Amino acid sequence: MTLDEVTHEFAEAFVPRDRAPCRLYLISPQEVGGPFPDRLKAALEPGLATAFQLRVKDVEEHELARLAEPLQRICADAEVAFIVNDSASLAKRLGADGVHLGQSDGDIRDARALLGPAAQIGKTCHDSRHLAMDAGEAGADYVAFGAFYPTTTKPSDYRPDPTILTWWSTLFEIPCVAIGGVTPENGEPLVKAGADFLAVCQAVWSKDDPAAAVSAFSDLLV
Repeated sequence: MTLDEVTHEFAEAFVPRDRAPCRLYLISPQEVGGPFPDRLKAALEPGLATAFQLRVKDVEEHELARLAEPLQRICADAEVAFIVNDSASLAKRLGADGVHLGQSDGDIRDARALLGPAAQIGKTCHDSRHLAMDAGEAGADYVAFGAFYPTTTKPSDYRPDPTILTWWSTLFEIPCVAIGGVTPENGEPLVKAGADFLAVCQAVWSKDDPAAAVSAFSDLLV
């Protein structure tokens, strides 16, 4: 019997907690200027996304803050959380709703001290139960597992089995995010396994109509 099979049997011995319907967590493309604010507004119109992460690499902080301003306003108008990737200092500067930290992007406790108790702080945990439990103990508001499928957004050698979502969602209150190559066609196993959020990027922004691309997930989010 594999570790994942053991984990699944262990999780099934417990009564799963009541969960809200799964929702989308939108991850930005690299280019967020030009027409992107209008595309973001369109993507939020179906009402299926509850968070948007600004993930832009190799751009100076002052310029990134300028690009972020209209996006943050659009998210606020739609009552969608605006999360900054990697940088707690930029999240503080923008007054963002929170920050998402990779394994090398700083400590959760330090981010909490900087951003305050209301900030939403997430942590990348790859395929590791140990990292996820450490993040929970440090005060993370959510943990992210993945990449579940091949992805060009952030290529990853990690390939967790969906049973890690079952294990986490059964035993812990903190929400979990499934990330990595998620599409309307392959997302169902992740939702059934217990994902609270599906993090998506190319499945939305590679399409001409972001609103239609988001709406394509509607049957999964129940």
